[in-house]
Amino acid sequence: MKEEQVTQLHSGFELLAPAGSLDIFRAVIHAGADAVYVGGDFFGARAYARNFSKEELLEAIDYAHLHGRKVYLTVNTLLKNTELGRLYEYLLPFYRQGLDAVLVQDLGVLQYIRQSFPDLPIHTSTQMTVTGVEGARLLKELGAQRIVLSREVSLAEMRRIHEETGVELEAFVHGALCYSYSGQCLFSSMLGGRSGNRGRCAQPCRLPYTVLDADGKECRKDSYVLSLKDMCGIGDLNRLHEAGVYSLKIEGRMKQLSYAAGVVSYYRNYIDQYLNQKDLTEKLIIRPEDMQHILDLGNRCGFTNGYYDRTNGKDMVTFVKPSYEKQNETLQKEIADTYTTHELRKHATGTVTLVTGKPAKYRVVCGDISVEALGIPVMAAQNKPLVCDEVRARMEKTGDTPFVMDHVEVQMEGAVFVPNGALNALRRDALEQLKERLLSEFRRTGETQEAVLEQVAPVEEAARVICLIERRDLLPVILQNPLTTTVYLDASAYDSNHFCRDLAEDVASCREAQKEVCLALPRVFRNRTSDRFHRMAEELSEIPLDGVVVRTYEELQFTTTVLPALAVILDYSMYTYNDYATAAFSQLHVSRNTVPLELNRKEIAHRNNTSSEMVVYGYYPLMISAQCVRNSVSDRGLFCRKKEQDSVKRELRNVCYLQDRYHVSFPVKNYCSDCYNVIYNSLPVLLFSKIGELRKYGVQSFRLDFTEESKEEVKKVLSLLEEFAYGARKEYPKEWQDSYTNGHYNRGVE
Repeated sequence: MKEEQVTQLHSGFELLAPAGSLDIFRAVIHAGADAVYVGGDFFGARAYARNFSKEELLEAIDYAHLHGRKVYLTVNTLLKNTELGRLYEYLLPFYRQGLDAVLVQDLGVLQYIRQSFPDLPIHTSTQMTVTGVEGARLLKELGAQRIVLSREVSLAEMRRIHEETGVELEAFVHGALCYSYSGQCLFSSMLGGRSGNRGRCAQPCRLPYTVLDADGKECRKDSYVLSLKDMCGIGDLNRLHEAGVYSLKIEGRMKQLSYAAGVVSYYRNYIDQYLNQKDLTEKLIIRPEDMQHILDLGNRCGFTNGYYDRTNGKDMVTFVKPSYEKQNETLQKEIADTYTTHELRKHATGTVTLVTGKPAKYRVVCGDISVEALGIPVMAAQNKPLVCDEVRARMEKTGDTPFVMDHVEVQMEGAVFVPNGALNALRRDALEQLKERLLSEFRRTGETQEAVLEQVAPVEEAARVICLIERRDLLPVILQNPLTTTVYLDASAYDSNHFCRDLAEDVASCREAQKEVCLALPRVFRNRTSDRFHRMAEELSEIPLDGVVVRTYEELQFTTTVLPALAVILDYSMYTYNDYATAAFSQLHVSRNTVPLELNRKEIAHRNNTSSEMVVYGYYPLMISAQCVRNSVSDRGLFCRKKEQDSVKRELRNVCYLQDRYHVSFPVKNYCSDCYNVIYNSLPVLLFSKIGELRKYGVQSFRLDFTEESKEEVKKVLSLLEEFAYGARKEYPKEWQDSYTNGHYNRGVE
């Protein structure tokens, strides 16, 4: 099949396909993918996919380059200190071969690759949770060539990010949707030790849950309320183009060949149709039979176009079943046959010259590249001279090379003879030369050097006991506690209309009590939230805060540029799994970081904790979601808080619950000002008995997170902390035995 019949990369759109094996890789290239993203033996966010061996990946890189396509390697997990030492040797052969880019989640990995392989393009993974202008701008400044946006970002937000940063954008266009913002999910991690941040998600979102209201009343029983439909954006190509999106990403590295190649083929067809239109603002009409075929290839309760036009919606939820379904076996087989039976080849022409007494010569041309191979001297024929057609037939053979010969010209003078074996060797030599010439432009031969971590002199940190509160009425209790040195006032505690007034009042109370005080920004900082804080920037700068707790890359950029006088503290969602990440953030004027929640005691012990704080009490957030459980079951007795005018009712109804098949209940809290939900763990983490050990590891700041606890519960927790701090207690009271968890402190994650 001629390559020209497949596709050429068009300016304006890159069709990016997944591949979990070399066979699928070849098939999606054949089906029209401009680029393919794959995982290798290590560090990819699909640890349970088959993934590529070293040899397969090297072959895949060459295969793609011979056909004018690109290969991106996923290195999009969080790396521990013990793993970073393997990264250089792992990437080096792929870098030399001409790997086109790597996808990363970990800021430490990003900086490590920039230093070790300066000319290797870096794409930031959707696991980095980039949702706004500030985050995209910051990562561009740090060396990212492309930003893979969170799936939750709307088309309007994409357009704004593109217009204000000019960075290359990649957006998901087809495949599975996560309920949580990618990179902000600990559900699988906490329930079974399989971390989504480490490529091992067990997908608890695909299980049934019963929704309960704040009083425990059943609102919806055994429903797949966290299971989202698959995404299909094929009807929105014009709007994606207008939004400035460059790369259209199909999800599915664990999907089968017929799915991957089939979906790619339909998108290829419609992208080509779209780009050939005179008016690119015009919406393409997708033929009903094509849409049905795309559905047949695989879907979950139909399709949704995701968050392109909305923040969330119950029509995006499967509710009745989470299973992935495919139909039409005839179609599946037809696609598999189409893209595997006929191999994609490059077309070349050849000229073989056979003159008595001179070396046999075979010149092969492909595009503007030509090579010439020389063989043994041509002999005068003694018995049976070579026949032109037979020579042509022999020299047209290409075997398992990536070429097919369009035409071979044979030039012979008189009766000549060359042994068949010599002709075969001549042909093989020429085709191998041609392959190497075509690939030579992609090879990297310059010197490389593994990055060396710049040791930062430890900063003497004062011991701290930090209390984070999401309710203003808890502040007097916190301020009366003698151990508390620092208060984090969460932004969610303040009404948007009187934010600065009320915050200033609470900051004054903290100052009067001689407590350090910081503002904790929202867990999500989309453009509208950013706009709100930019409007308040002048007032915020006049409030005598000591620092700001940031939870996203958008907030880091906002704080360091708009509130530069304040100390910056990273929350645990800004991951510092390894010391490279800690060092990278310190260069961005970060004063302190929070120990990641998934590290165990041994990993914490081998981490630089000189400027770290550790959460020793609190309900871990398992999911941060743009979706709203309350809105999803609004027809069953729960209603959207935005529509409730009575502030008392809003406060009382702030939380609902998800009950799993083991009758364990997980609180779900609405954060309506910034429109996101947090699903919390069923039990709080409690590590008071570990504080002495943590201090030996260098941790000097210990944090308690209070989200929905009552005043009495807060007093009880603080009283227990005092007993441990003053040596009156070394073990927890019996009544606490079944009411807390150690989190990952003992077990960690794989």
